[in-house]
Amino acid sequence: MADKKKASMARRKQEIQLQQEIETQEEWEDVMSKEGLYVIDVYQEWCGPCVGMVGVFKKIKNDLGDPLLKYAVAKADTIDALEKYRGRCEPCFLFYATGVLVAVIRGANSPQVMRTVTEQLQQEHKVIDGSAERKEIKDPYISMVDTMDNDMEEDEEEAEEGRPASKKDGKQMRFKGELVNFGDENDRSQESKKEVTVAVIKPDAVQAGKVDEILEEIRAKGIEILKDEERTMTEEEASNMYTHLQDEDFYKDLIAFMTSGPSHILVLTKGRTGENIINEFRDLIGPTSVEEAKEKQPESLRAKHGNQTYMNALHGSSSEDQAMRELAFFFPDYAIPVAEGKPKLQRTLALIRPDAFKHHKDEVLQMIHEAGFKVALQKEMSLTKEMAQDFYKEHEGQEYFDELTTRMSSGPLMALGLAREDAVEGWRSMLGPKELDKAKEEAPDSLRAKFAVEDVVINQFHGSDSEAAAQKELDFFFPMQQTMAVIKPDALGTKDEIIEKVHDAGFKIAARKETQLSREIAEEFYSDHKDKDYYNDLVEHMASGPTMFMVLSREDAVEGWRSLIGPTDPEKAKEESPESLRALYGGDILKNAVHGSSNPERAKEHIQKIFGDLKFTCDGWLAKDEEEMQDQEANQTEESAEGDIEPPTEQAEEQEHDTAVSKKSTEVEDVAPEDRQRYREAEAAKTEEPQQQEQTSTEEAKPTEEETPKEEEKAPEETPKTEEEPKQEETQKEEEAPKEEEKTEEAPKEEQKEEEVKQEEEAPKQEEEAKPEGGEETKPEEPEQKSEEPAKTEETTEEAKTEGEEKKGEETKTEGEGAA
Repeated sequence: MADKKKASMARRKQEIQLQQEIETQEEWEDVMSKEGLYVIDVYQEWCGPCVGMVGVFKKIKNDLGDPLLKYAVAKADTIDALEKYRGRCEPCFLFYATGVLVAVIRGANSPQVMRTVTEQLQQEHKVIDGSAERKEIKDPYISMVDTMDNDMEEDEEEAEEGRPASKKDGKQMRFKGELVNFGDENDRSQESKKEVTVAVIKPDAVQAGKVDEILEEIRAKGIEILKDEERTMTEEEASNMYTHLQDEDFYKDLIAFMTSGPSHILVLTKGRTGENIINEFRDLIGPTSVEEAKEKQPESLRAKHGNQTYMNALHGSSSEDQAMRELAFFFPDYAIPVAEGKPKLQRTLALIRPDAFKHHKDEVLQMIHEAGFKVALQKEMSLTKEMAQDFYKEHEGQEYFDELTTRMSSGPLMALGLAREDAVEGWRSMLGPKELDKAKEEAPDSLRAKFAVEDVVINQFHGSDSEAAAQKELDFFFPMQQTMAVIKPDALGTKDEIIEKVHDAGFKIAARKETQLSREIAEEFYSDHKDKDYYNDLVEHMASGPTMFMVLSREDAVEGWRSLIGPTDPEKAKEESPESLRALYGGDILKNAVHGSSNPERAKEHIQKIFGDLKFTCDGWLAKDEEEMQDQEANQTEESAEGDIEPPTEQAEEQEHDTAVSKKSTEVEDVAPEDRQRYREAEAAKTEEPQQQEQTSTEEAKPTEEETPKEEEKAPEETPKTEEEPKQEETQKEEEAPKEEEKTEEAPKEEQKEEEVKQEEEAPKQEEEAKPEGGEETKPEEPEQKSEEPAKTEETTEEAKTEGEEKKGEETKTEGEGAA
């Protein structure tokens, strides 16, 4: 032990002699003022300098013997100039030529370091000779981080000002793939990259001829092999790769083994983004110890193909940082593919018919999960013969129809809603041909061939043949349902993340509103918990801050939402359902982030309490009355700006998020007419405008729109207005709310009009007792306009009478616009 410690100290002493130590800002500035090419290893105290590169540096120094070349190690923790490298400097080499940054290398890539040192020394000699100019660069990775920070600050400022945060592509820091292409900042892609991992098929597996078998098993898990290169590692490469194991007793044997023959170096990813590929591949290869792998994960690649200890057939990156270092080491010029964005999931119906359900349910479900399907909907049920005939009515008349419907109604079956990018074709591919003989011959590993029942010609599985058919069949087995979802005050800060997961789970948000409950409403909402010990605490918590209420629509919505939120206790949820909302966002049983109705009846009660009487379309959206539909199509109202009910189409849902920051927290979105009316009345009270009387109809009242049809019915012979009158009327309607309630049945004659105008000038209060026909309301404040009105009427009476219905139509339109 003492010898080992002495050796370590001696090694450290050699490093100090080779590399100057920089630990303060003053020392850094001193180095920056000196001539020569400095190769500086930037490190933090928790990890130390990159010891594995010391041998490389020493070799370069001895081979070149150039006095301009100098090495240093700089401690980012205590040097102000390196503040931005804290947390992102392992390993990182900065090349400074007389205080100017000329190159950056991330990763212990000795060939690239050697090449860069040679090139930069040649360039520095040319600069000293006056035949070239020194080219200063910026560290591309630090520049990217600065850009991201600026973008985040801009988004925060926009959010504070009520503007939707701008969406900027390629600013995600999920992948450190930028480390690979740091040679030229202009070449750096601004788009986010796929997550990747590096795998090594070691010499023992290569020599045993297992490469093709291993590659096939990797592909079978849906993993994409981006690069596959066979190469024999040098001792230097192996040492750099396993620097972290240099203190282990088997280190020398490991290096000898890794250089004993060819290996296959792989770059792997999966799907559109590569998300979680590192952990997924490590799960596939199993524990490092072959013995442990055989005991705990006998199906893992190391259990199948490994021998002992480090001769375990495969290596996989253990973290994102390690993956990027290894990628830079083995493939320094490799450009990681751009992530393709969030995939669009398909859904399809899968039926496990009674015989297969009875004997092979668990095995089939396991195969479904292994194939990458997500089970979005699941139900065990029995069909009557009539239900089976109804479902398969398109096959009526076929010779197999009777046996098919008999088999389908012979016992319990399982209906599944499967989700995947290519769910329809993917599931049908797993099923194989419909004809059993053909399935057994052409696809012996298909579900229909594997689980065929002897002497039964009907196969044991069903799959939709198109997206349209899938939706129709899912509706048959999983009819549309609504449930109440609540984001509690403790989780409201994460509502955007929760709403995204709601959409991902296939729910439609038919209605929602954010409000703060009074204690009385909270007590009523949780009245069924009144006898519980935690009731008072629950009520106080629910009344402590804003709450988001949502009506969710989906097939089997009640159970689907309860499955998504997980167990009531977040600790239990983390164990049993770690991806559930309560596991992710809950704190304790009381502050468990979300709530869901326990059954369809309770869901209806909760929706009634919060939203009033709502009606829904067959596809789960909120039903709208005819008048609202007409208003929306004509774009003559301000419904959308005031937060009234809108059909949540895909476009509307996208716009909803962008405009949400500009809405008031108490505003009701997509809610019942009664709530909308209350919100309007509250807003009217704040601005001290006249309020309309509460309407008995659930449709929202709009006075000018109600009066217009009355006017058309009761005053067909009304004397048309002159050209100036509609303008006058529009001005008047903007200044005061319409107060007309009914109109006389006959148009007034011109003598009556003149008399009424005079009366209005003398006694304005008589205006409501004898209103002029056609909605003409004159104001005492505008005597000049009123005195001119009779004359104008006389001049245009004959012309107006000849125009008749045309003028009346223009009058109606003008009234509507004036009140809008």
